[in-house]
Amino acid sequence: MLLLSVLFVVILFSYAQQPPPAQKPINPNMKIIEMQKADILYKLENFDATILKNNVVFYHDGAYMYCDSAYLHEKTNSFEAFGNVRMEQGDTIFVYGDYLNYNGNTKFAKLRYNIRLEDKQATLFTDSLDYDRVANLGYYFDGGLLVDEENELSSFWGQYDLNTKEALFNDSVKLVNPDYTIYTEELKYNTVTKIADIIGPSTIVSDSGTVYTDRGWYNTITDDSQLLDRSRVVSKDGSKFLTGDTIYHNQKTGIGKVYGDMFLQDSLRKAIIGGNYGYYDDNLGYAMATDSAYAIEYSDRDSLFLHADTLKMITDSLDRQMIAYYNVRFFRNDIQGVCDSLQYFSKDSLLSMYKNPVIWNGNYQLLGNQIDIYLNDSTIEKANVKEYSLGILKRPVENQFNQLTGRDMTATFENGNLKRLLVEGNAESLYYILSEDSTVIGLNKTESAFLSMDIKDDKVEKLKLWNSTKAQTTPLSQLDPKSSTLKGFVWLDYMRPVSAWDIFRSSKRKSEDNIAQPKRFRRPDVEIQSR
Repeated sequence: MLLLSVLFVVILFSYAQQPPPAQKPINPNMKIIEMQKADILYKLENFDATILKNNVVFYHDGAYMYCDSAYLHEKTNSFEAFGNVRMEQGDTIFVYGDYLNYNGNTKFAKLRYNIRLEDKQATLFTDSLDYDRVANLGYYFDGGLLVDEENELSSFWGQYDLNTKEALFNDSVKLVNPDYTIYTEELKYNTVTKIADIIGPSTIVSDSGTVYTDRGWYNTITDDSQLLDRSRVVSKDGSKFLTGDTIYHNQKTGIGKVYGDMFLQDSLRKAIIGGNYGYYDDNLGYAMATDSAYAIEYSDRDSLFLHADTLKMITDSLDRQMIAYYNVRFFRNDIQGVCDSLQYFSKDSLLSMYKNPVIWNGNYQLLGNQIDIYLNDSTIEKANVKEYSLGILKRPVENQFNQLTGRDMTATFENGNLKRLLVEGNAESLYYILSEDSTVIGLNKTESAFLSMDIKDDKVEKLKLWNSTKAQTTPLSQLDPKSSTLKGFVWLDYMRPVSAWDIFRSSKRKSEDNIAQPKRFRRPDVEIQSR
């Protein structure tokens, strides 16, 4: 009896070392699962599967599968594996877990509990993973985490293509990088290129600020990104806001380019700059706009609207500097102007205009080689016209203009209205003398080294001349039309911006108004300069 028992154990152990008899597959292209090893193998009555225990090894079409125990279903060409499950496909793909259900006909694996899928690029952690060996595609549906040397990506549902190295994430997606975090509901990620494709509403949070976007891509190695569909970039303190049709941005350098309807607002310094193309540098506080470029300065109670071919702005912790050049036009309720180029310094509210500058205030027009305008918190305070100056007041009567010219001119304003004009050097004036009933008596012409004129309600209230003065009044009836204007006279009201958005209107001088004038200053360097 003892001899029979020993013989039975030997026979059972020997059988456990051999694979079961080969079963012909239904489809000739399908391959039968090979049981290559097990310490114990047996069957139970009324149970179709073969039971295998200890050091179980299966092989199927290029993949080895290991476990502590298994049920092998020869009829369906499938098996269930339990405990220390491991799948190895060549030297590139390794899958670990607690449970595996594998179908040899479809090459489809269902792994559950403590799953870890590894390839050379990344590692995927989850508790429920389905792996299609035909498509070389794995996906989870109950939460998972993909980790590589750059990032950690988590979501409720995910899919990983081991051929293309593309991962797709859905539902509560989170990409964590040492420098930023992306929150979204849908995201694609390539574990080779480390590029994340944003395909749904997403938020990117970093130490420098927050990005809101619905579509684009983000290179997690270089920190370069392309943001589409009117994405928004907001600074950390919330004071700067940038949007545009397409934004190219680098999170590390803070440098970006914007294409299509750029809008950049600095609410701390109360300035806006926009255009169809823009460039900015967060670290330098620098921004540039071209192609329908505009700026709005609203730090004062009356906003300044400015347009030019190119606008540049730089800001620091306290101040702001702006440069505009080529075809500059600006509008403010109390002052409007045109010129070739312009600089604005918020520190002292100084606006400097170069090359053919012209400004208007009410019925007054001032022009010269260079005009410096000083603004305060509510209105224009003073304007200095340098090296050549011409001031003109249009009277209610057609073709009648009071005029004043000289080397330098200072115009002083009160409550937004011209109050005093001071001319220094080669002062000349033409102004109409009125009777008490406002009837024109004649045209008075003066010449002197210096001249000051006080103005009230568009009328000359007080005139003072000194050093070598000359004065002559010509009755209106004897007035020669040629003598009713000073040399260089030109009335350019047709170029004047009449509203905030009229700054975009093209305005060129008429050929007959291109009068040669004295020395001109060159345009300031277009690069931002310290002052």
